[in-house]
Amino acid sequence: MNFLEKILQQLTQTPNRPVLQEVRDGQFVTATCADLLQEIRAARTFIRQSGLKKGDRCGLLAPNSTRWAAMDLALMAEGVIVVPLYSRQAPNELVGMLKDCEAAMVVCGEEILRDGIASNWTTNAPPLALFDEVFATIPATDLGDQPNPSTDDDIVTIIYTSGTSGEPKGVMLNVANLNHMVPCTGTRLDQLMEGKTAQVADQVFHYLPFCFAGSWILLLTALSRNSLLSLSTDLNKLADELRLAAPNYCLNVPTLLERIRTGVESQIATKPAFIQKIYHNGKAAWLRQYEGQGRAGLSFTLANWLIFSNIKKKIGLNLRALICGSAPLAKETQLFFSMLGIRVLQVYGLTETTAICTMDDPNDFTPGRVGPAIPGIEMKLGEGDEILVRGPNIFAGYWNRPEATDSTIKNGWFHTGDQGDVDAKGNWAITGRIKNLLIMKSGHNVAPEPIEEKVLFNLPTAQQCVVVGNDKGFLAALVTGELSYEQVQTAIDAVNADLPHYKRILTFHISKEPLTIESGLLTANGKLKRDAINKHFANEIEDLYRSKKAD
Repeated sequence: MNFLEKILQQLTQTPNRPVLQEVRDGQFVTATCADLLQEIRAARTFIRQSGLKKGDRCGLLAPNSTRWAAMDLALMAEGVIVVPLYSRQAPNELVGMLKDCEAAMVVCGEEILRDGIASNWTTNAPPLALFDEVFATIPATDLGDQPNPSTDDDIVTIIYTSGTSGEPKGVMLNVANLNHMVPCTGTRLDQLMEGKTAQVADQVFHYLPFCFAGSWILLLTALSRNSLLSLSTDLNKLADELRLAAPNYCLNVPTLLERIRTGVESQIATKPAFIQKIYHNGKAAWLRQYEGQGRAGLSFTLANWLIFSNIKKKIGLNLRALICGSAPLAKETQLFFSMLGIRVLQVYGLTETTAICTMDDPNDFTPGRVGPAIPGIEMKLGEGDEILVRGPNIFAGYWNRPEATDSTIKNGWFHTGDQGDVDAKGNWAITGRIKNLLIMKSGHNVAPEPIEEKVLFNLPTAQQCVVVGNDKGFLAALVTGELSYEQVQTAIDAVNADLPHYKRILTFHISKEPLTIESGLLTANGKLKRDAINKHFANEIEDLYRSKKAD
């Protein structure tokens, strides 16, 4: 039984079970398994009536919703290759990807999304359909709930890379990739929920777009289990929605968790001196116990009673864990949540590895590392400490880019482009991105990511930090946010104190405006587009080096 057959079987066996719910205006709109199946049938009927056939590509452009999940499952069931797209991305970029994959149809969740595609694709555009049309279709009476036959090699989806260092590439994932990954992820969730009554559904909260590989894998995994997914519909009300959903776990990115930690500690700094003392003494006591240097004692008990328990209540009393991916999470932040009694489990992977290579064991993880390789996956270090991966999770290749495929998969090993190391227990750490290395005039190679992470840790009110200095004599930084010169200098001084001379930041520029996806300076999943940033701030960077030389 393949992954999709298992999901559809799970839905048919428990028709009255709530499976998806959307948070709207502070209330849930719930869909049962039977409701979801009915929408899948409508979508499959629409697909057949539209003339889409096995192997055709269909763009899926919409925010997360029950309908998104139904359309995705319907396309896969009909053998149509799903091309999920990020609804906030610029229309011209979306059209570029749709043209690249030769989409035979685009299904949009909203008129504004359809109109954006239409205005940027004026000739030879494929049909553009809306969810309202799709789900108004009367399901065929002879349509069952089983997917059309498929083989392990059949392509399920094409997910475009973020394009941090060039044009996005379409990553092809096949049935075999999903057959391996969904059960692996499910096993980790079983471990996380160990001891919980199996008859009670896992409570899962989802706000990250399904068009991202990791988010999509969690969706499929949850649908294959006894789970209830709550879908966020308004990121501006994320905290309220999280409290309403009261999940057992949810997928996150480091940026959000860092902001929660810094937000809490910023609030603590405004409290009376005795509250601040209780907080910091309790935190220090917990760290001593965690590091095996003594018991937490009364200091932690008092801080937990007065402060820590209230913080956890606001975040979510039912939380067993926060699953964190997309980028390495600062060790300090992971420890902060552990202190509150919330495990943060890190995952590492790329779209090309079907989202996941490693995942923390819920019962044995090392803060600051991203866990061991998932079962069935081999990982090793190659030249320059590059992480190489081999296994059934490795993608089928880049769409229409055989040369790019051959350059990243060599002798069966996928070259990730990430640098890392592995400890004696098999837990991996990600130390940088090879393409991001700054090669300085001194001959030193510097990974900017760890330095940027340290700056942001010491400067919680900053939005982003970008370290530059390729082919230069020293490093400089671009920092965004409503910041004063003194704030940034103090943070950088603190960072520099622990760094060798060639890794120290000697000057910086403050931009009040944050980098955004819409400005083309961040990828769809929020990563820095370093080439675009360097080009956009070329004059400011040049001024930094010119003025420093003048000093």
